[in-house]
Amino acid sequence: MTRVLVIGSGIAGLSLALDAADAGHEVLVVTKGELGHSNTRYAQGGVAAAVFSDDSVESHISDTLAAGAGLCDPEAVRVLCAEGPDRIHELIALGVAFDMHDGELSHGLEAAHSYPRVLHAGGDATGAVIEAALVARLRERRVTIHEHAFLLSLLTESGPGSRVVGADVELDGGARVRLDADAVVLATGGAGQLYPYTSNPPAATGDGVACAARIGARIADVELYQFHPTTLARAGNFLVSEAVRGEGAVLRNAEGDRFMTEVDGAELAPRDVVARAVFAEMTQQGGLPVTLDATALGADFLAERFPSIDAAVRAAGLDWAQEPVPITPAAHYWMGGIATDLHGRTSVPGLFAIGECARTGVHGANRLASNSLLEGAVFGHRAALALADREPWPATPHPSDFNALSTSVGREGLTTRDDVESALKSGLGVSRAAIQQVMWDAVGLVRDGEKLADAVETLSGWLAAAPQPTDRASHEDANLLLIAHACAQAALARTTSVGAHFRSDDPATASASPVLLSV
Repeated sequence: MTRVLVIGSGIAGLSLALDAADAGHEVLVVTKGELGHSNTRYAQGGVAAAVFSDDSVESHISDTLAAGAGLCDPEAVRVLCAEGPDRIHELIALGVAFDMHDGELSHGLEAAHSYPRVLHAGGDATGAVIEAALVARLRERRVTIHEHAFLLSLLTESGPGSRVVGADVELDGGARVRLDADAVVLATGGAGQLYPYTSNPPAATGDGVACAARIGARIADVELYQFHPTTLARAGNFLVSEAVRGEGAVLRNAEGDRFMTEVDGAELAPRDVVARAVFAEMTQQGGLPVTLDATALGADFLAERFPSIDAAVRAAGLDWAQEPVPITPAAHYWMGGIATDLHGRTSVPGLFAIGECARTGVHGANRLASNSLLEGAVFGHRAALALADREPWPATPHPSDFNALSTSVGREGLTTRDDVESALKSGLGVSRAAIQQVMWDAVGLVRDGEKLADAVETLSGWLAAAPQPTDRASHEDANLLLIAHACAQAALARTTSVGAHFRSDDPATASASPVLLSV
């Protein structure tokens, strides 16, 4: 029997935990909040899969590769799209009630898809419905669950090439414990709190990626952060799903004119294209938000098809059935992360990574809408199968990919004494707000070499001068600072534009090589 420690409880972590428990492994699940309170819960749009007779796996593959702008791993994309339908049927068997219409699964169209293959549940509550079903099934298994527990660090054997043997965790109430394991699975989600404007919940602070980087795990493509083009221009940046545009809503500028009509795909162009167009229009308008016009859809349809969004919009004092609502881009999804092979194995023996914290290669430079939930289910299942694999740990994940630029994320050699003194004199310290502002200004939707170089210098100084964290909040901030520095370094190193990484000083298409970082 293998003792498996799963850190995180979104669709990826729960899928693996269920499969591992059913295979007879001893499973421990550690989650930062309540079980089920993950990024998965906030996924509105749906889950994409080629499950309809007039669709095809090849079409889904083609759409995913096109959206990824040349940086997808074709083998990983084929695994995702080919195995996706089986995972959907498993979710249904586990009790996920996808929406139905006339006795068949309902499905909608989202940006950059050539076919309406996006399944949804609860109208616009797909992630929450999936999460609830998986949590219910997990509670029926003999699985140890630690809620409100925080990952402090990963534990390894001593010596080069050492294996992960567990984790230090702070339990609810403050007790710090060592949890030993034969395999550790990171399913810790993204890092939306790198930015002041994000669709992610407060818990998305990149803890798993930061802890993996500290023990030498390879991370890649961390500069590739997707900004969702349509979040409410109100505090909290509530996400207005792409599915709303899929149903016919349009974007308008301050003059009331559509501004996406000359773009291939218009409002349903790839997310990076739409987000930059919205950002450019806002800049032209002096910072005023653009609007999403869904009035043609009607009040009854909006309330039935998008009940969660309808409630949130109305709670903000807006009637989107009668007038366009103000929207703005916000940080949404991290395409990069801990580099893995096709079974979730990282470069550190015994350590797996799945879900948004992993860089599997399926998303490339721009995630295709509604592929994230599918990735969690597919690679959670594949990682569970690999737990029983007694073959030698692979030397490197995706070995053909890792011949690109390598940059250190560590403290050594990053700053001069002047850099540190300058950072300390600035009075900014290493506050989360300061990190977020640097990231938004320099590593946001539009980037250039000068701002990125300044950001790297600033973050380097803060990193070198940062005190040791003492509580959960300061641990989170330390994780964000480490990741922010890695993102800025990687963005500076990738000098050409590709997908979500747009360099205004060189907007040419980049080569299809990931930027690899390791401590």
